Amino acid sequence: MATEGLVPITRDYLARYYDKYPMAPLPDEVTALAERLRALSADLAAVSPLSPDEELLEQEACGVPAPKMDENMWKNREQMEEILFLLNKSRRPVALQQKSTPEDADIVSTLDNVETKMKDMLKKLEQFQLKNADNVFNIVMTYMPQDFRGTLIRQQRERSERNKQAEVDAVVSAGGSIRDRYALLWKQQMDRRVQLAQLGSATGVYKTLVRYLVGVPQVLLDFIRQINDANGPMEVQRERYGPALYTLTKLVLTIRLYLHLSLARYGQKKIDRDDIAALQQAVIIYTEEFGKFTTFIGEVFVNAPFFISAEDAGADSRKSEEYQEAIIPAGKTHEVILSVEAVNSYIAWDFSMPQGALSTLMDIGFHVEYISPSGEKTLILPYRRYEANQGNFCTVFAGSYNLVWDNSYSTFFKKTLRYKVDAVPPVIEPVEAVREP
Repeated sequence: MATEGLVPITRDYLARYYDKYPMAPLPDEVTALAERLRALSADLAAVSPLSPDEELLEQEACGVPAPKMDENMWKNREQMEEILFLLNKSRRPVALQQKSTPEDADIVSTLDNVETKMKDMLKKLEQFQLKNADNVFNIVMTYMPQDFRGTLIRQQRERSERNKQAEVDAVVSAGGSIRDRYALLWKQQMDRRVQLAQLGSATGVYKTLVRYLVGVPQVLLDFIRQINDANGPMEVQRERYGPALYTLTKLVLTIRLYLHLSLARYGQKKIDRDDIAALQQAVIIYTEEFGKFTTFIGEVFVNAPFFISAEDAGADSRKSEEYQEAIIPAGKTHEVILSVEAVNSYIAWDFSMPQGALSTLMDIGFHVEYISPSGEKTLILPYRRYEANQGNFCTVFAGSYNLVWDNSYSTFFKKTLRYKVDAVPPVIEPVEAVREP
């Protein structure tokens, strides 16, 4: 495939692009409110010694955020959920649940407002992350061959994501904490990076995948291998926009720390009006600025020139690559046998009948059958006549699969078949092959 004109993915190139998107500095209130809440938390720690879990929370709030921007995004999402857990009405101190005094009622009203803002921001962040993941996948898919192979990659991604969700559900069902769930979510995110790096460098199970993905520009493989390197292109984004995100991460950690300590010690020290006002203002500033940040970074990313357009990259030239042609005489068939070594492989096909003057006659019978080691045939895909078809199925047995194009019903007319087929290995470590007895 021609790749002339593809833009190299370099730090300098992205730096020039990011120059067009300067980020407005965070207001001074962000740092000031974080310091205020840390001071209030220290006062509460003097009322009653910190528990081991509270000490860990304090250390995290006072520590240095992780350098990766997406890890900070997950950390913010985790803290939002932790704050909402604390604000659940059934977990509030009894005096607040009963609104024992007018002061308690005022505090409850403020906490309800804080809860609403955090719920709204959490929903927006979840939507942002989902949209961002889809954007990344769609960018990569733009450069994938536009035939059944692209369809298979999508199917395999959907299956992988379903498996990841099942892992998360299992943690929840087992009574895992919010922290446990987000530790797994981040591990899954890192697993996705490893898979991309393997694809880019053609290691592990991806050696066979890259062979099957003939036609993908090398610049794409370089991109997915290098994009998240410590000194790779995304490092420029971290240098430009990371500090603001780190500051917001520290603020939400401080909000959670103060909220946890103030509610846990409410029976010993009630929250005064100035302190609850500081909490409310911190949440207002945090949700406003974090919302602005996600909107800004989303616009920066969606317009980022990681590649030039697929059209300029010669995507149309892929339409004819690797297709074969066969002339099938009247009364005859054309067969192709594909072998798979592992279950959960895919048998895939894409074929058409070039239309001539007698276009109404240009169809062909097609079916797929499994051939056991003993030679016995089992119908997998029933016979049907097509002018064109694209499809695939996941194998349940290792072995041979026979794809049959049937022109036996034709008495006079030969057919020209244009087709592409492949046996695609699973994009996971293959399990032991199962062969039919």
